[in-house]
Amino acid sequence: MVSVSILGSGSRGNCTLISTSRTRILVDAGLSARETFRRMQMVGESIHSLSGIVVSHEHSDHVSGLCTLAKKLRVPVYMTTAAHQAFERSQRDPEKEGPALAACEYFRPGSAFQIGDISVMPFTIPHDAADPVAFTFRVEGIKVGVVTDLGYMPANVAQQIRGCDVLMIESNHDLEMLRIGPYPWSVKQRVMSRLGHLSNDALADFFRNEYDGAAAFVVLAHLSEHNNHPEIARTAAEHALSERRSLLHNRLMLASQLQPMEPLRF
Repeated sequence: MVSVSILGSGSRGNCTLISTSRTRILVDAGLSARETFRRMQMVGESIHSLSGIVVSHEHSDHVSGLCTLAKKLRVPVYMTTAAHQAFERSQRDPEKEGPALAACEYFRPGSAFQIGDISVMPFTIPHDAADPVAFTFRVEGIKVGVVTDLGYMPANVAQQIRGCDVLMIESNHDLEMLRIGPYPWSVKQRVMSRLGHLSNDALADFFRNEYDGAAAFVVLAHLSEHNNHPEIARTAAEHALSERRSLLHNRLMLASQLQPMEPLRF
């Protein structure tokens, strides 16, 4: 059995668990260790069963719990060399010697690697980080895509996520809410840029024109708490999907910042 548990998604912390009977992988570690443990228990997963942690990029909402989790659970951490270097710089404490992470295993975007019985494919995404990636995971004939923190949808990303049975994808902001919202103009420009975050409209355009419709579950993720609303994101995605009758079998769901989603199982 393959299980996908989205423990939390948003600007205050991102963490997803991909599991089989043999292997359990955390995708990002943006929640505190204590909160990660609590949410894993809420979805019926053991906190001592992790096989590894894969990291998409070094921004704090994806790594804030990483050091504590890696140290307490003694599991390998997988990230790109550039992301690891940027992470170490951000964690540097002049009063302490040695790296923040005791050990790290490196992967390269575009080159698949194996953790237990799960094949992991990292691929480059457009975001303002050192070497940001998204992932697909393959196991037992199931393909899962975890794709957030990208400013637009380039051709390589659209190609990588073809054939996903579960597609977790960013629907970060409503453009009008962002424009009139509380962020400083410099931050608004960053979010709207091609190295920022995917808007509801940009995702809807992808659904209309490029999405292959393969997923049984489409999960809208990384929704902004200030510049989006779940029903606005849902409506935009539903309208886009409904314009293509072949996509009506897709079940649309929304990930939450505040609580884990019910696990998706195959």
